[in-house]
Amino acid sequence: MKDKFYTYIQNLQDQICKALEDADGIAKFREDLWERPEGGGGRTRVIENGTVFEKGGVNISAVHGKLPESMQKMFNVGEADFFACGLSMVIHPKSPMVPTVHANWRYFEMYDTSTELSTGSRKVINSWFGGGQDLTPYYLFEEDAEHFHQTCKTACDKHNPEFYTKYKQQCDDYFWNSHRNEARGIGGLFFDYCKATENQSMEDWYNFVTEVGNSFTQAYVPIVNKRKELPYTDENRTWQEIRRGRYVEFNLVHDKGTLFGLKTNGRIESILMSLPPHVQWVYDHKPEVGSEEEKLINVLTKPRQWVN
Repeated sequence: MKDKFYTYIQNLQDQICKALEDADGIAKFREDLWERPEGGGGRTRVIENGTVFEKGGVNISAVHGKLPESMQKMFNVGEADFFACGLSMVIHPKSPMVPTVHANWRYFEMYDTSTELSTGSRKVINSWFGGGQDLTPYYLFEEDAEHFHQTCKTACDKHNPEFYTKYKQQCDDYFWNSHRNEARGIGGLFFDYCKATENQSMEDWYNFVTEVGNSFTQAYVPIVNKRKELPYTDENRTWQEIRRGRYVEFNLVHDKGTLFGLKTNGRIESILMSLPPHVQWVYDHKPEVGSEEEKLINVLTKPRQWVN
């Protein structure tokens, strides 16, 4: 499964980068290969200073080795070896009319260090999938939110009619800046610890996660193409940079993926590529009553159902 999924995310990285380069029209991704001293490595791809995308990364990695003590406590296990691979991406457009997007699809295996099979491999004692995709607009276009969520729901419905409602709620719960009492964005899907059960095999989970991954460009790129040429003012840009600050706060305070990367000695440049290049923190900033900016805040403080 780990080889199968890693091959999948390698191909998905190529597809997503090509779609985003086409949407930008000029900028190309720069590739950076790296190795982790403890085992494994990755392929980081970054796009910067384009006509549409100010900064973004579409990264894949596959790391393995001894599970760090801090992660042993998190998973409530003793000494163990692990393997983790995934694709993680964040795209920050230049225009405040185009939303930031985040997506991640990952697979994790844990091995018993006390036993070794006759094949020379370790016994897998636990494995699971995780991931999702979510949208962070700076100005609210309701039809864009509906399109993004409908695409997510269509992917989910092919596998289980309960998945969209469940994972949309988990997304709303996870991407919540509790210290601000507001959502990071308008959500999407978030799922984790997707393990084999009587009703759902790991192959079933693989099929579901890859279905969601394959839906990403359909969910996001049409929004980019619809909004990328809309005019905007310096005031719109200032609002975007203030809201980007909330994005940074979530990633550094709450995000489990950032924490995992830091605690497993991941590559710091790849971990922090999600941070936007230009951000503002304005003291006690509040949007004007009745403004488009307030319209967004009203949705972020009370998450909405975007599709039936």
